[in-house]
Amino acid sequence: MVIDYSKTETEKAILVGRAADSRQRAEVDASLAELGRLSLTAGATVVAKRIQTRAHPDPATFIGKGLVAELKEQLQTDGANCVIFDDTLSPAQQRNLEDALEAKVVDRPILILDIFASRARSRASRLQVELAQLQYTLPRLTGAWVHFSRQYGGIGAKGPGETQLEIDRRRVRTRIANLKALLKKLDRQRSTQRKGRQAMFKIALVGYTNAGKSTLFNVLTRANVTTADMLFTTLDSTTRQMITRHPCRIVISDTVGFIKKLPHQLVESFKSTLEEVSLADLLIQVVDCSAEDFEQRYVQTRQVLADIGADRVPYLLVYNKIDANLDFVPPSLGSAPSFLVSASKRQGIAALQSELVARSQKL
Repeated sequence: MVIDYSKTETEKAILVGRAADSRQRAEVDASLAELGRLSLTAGATVVAKRIQTRAHPDPATFIGKGLVAELKEQLQTDGANCVIFDDTLSPAQQRNLEDALEAKVVDRPILILDIFASRARSRASRLQVELAQLQYTLPRLTGAWVHFSRQYGGIGAKGPGETQLEIDRRRVRTRIANLKALLKKLDRQRSTQRKGRQAMFKIALVGYTNAGKSTLFNVLTRANVTTADMLFTTLDSTTRQMITRHPCRIVISDTVGFIKKLPHQLVESFKSTLEEVSLADLLIQVVDCSAEDFEQRYVQTRQVLADIGADRVPYLLVYNKIDANLDFVPPSLGSAPSFLVSASKRQGIAALQSELVARSQKL
């Protein structure tokens, strides 16, 4: 079944998070705020947020029966038609919640996959996102999901979600194998391109989504990569030569932004794209210093870098958006040298460029 999105009603969502204890509620509240931004990016309107303090998830419904009953009533009261969970739900938990709430239920991984599906532009990124979606969907491929896809549409039903849920597991596995073969072919093309840059000093921009990597990339290379104040504007790696007054051979790669609770299927399928990071001579880790939880975002980025084998690559810390936080004082986050910049205002760029040139000349 193909869904006509032009007729799909705007989704009104209730966000749900779980705190293991009262001390964790502030952290979960911040995570729900980010989930709200993700929901907005996906095209949903958030009408309410709920946090349940519970030591362990309920095996059947993740949350307790009391909150399930309250959510069902709140869906009607607020005119909502979707519940988005900040954590990963098992296939059984998702089906049970849909039955109990009589509404669409999605979790954070589905939401992120959905955003990636709508943002993918290049052939490589579309293939990578489809692979991640199918790998996530495969264990959930049941009659209940076919009904879910037909009845609700909207978030979680983009890309292969429209049609692949209606075919059997064997055909999905075949499609997954085909996608992996196609991506391997693209991987060989990337390897050929990298050989042409072996004599260059290779830098990769990394960081949390919406930290300002693409804006900094444009400033350093005079490129025209799309920038916007929203999550996951960049999905495709772009490589350009850095522009300086000095004779140098520096190439910089802009990469996809990271986020906490990033679906491991996405990390796996995007590994070939992220190889630009692990093979770089230097990383520039961009941190949005105007974000209240910037230290947590730094830690999360370091974790993803470890997952892709890039945590041992030398790096600089670039605290971006200082124009929005004039009193910012850099904390001690590792031993990497740090720079304060505003990429949008072109502040602090000269010192960063000088450091990059100096490092390239040591290669």
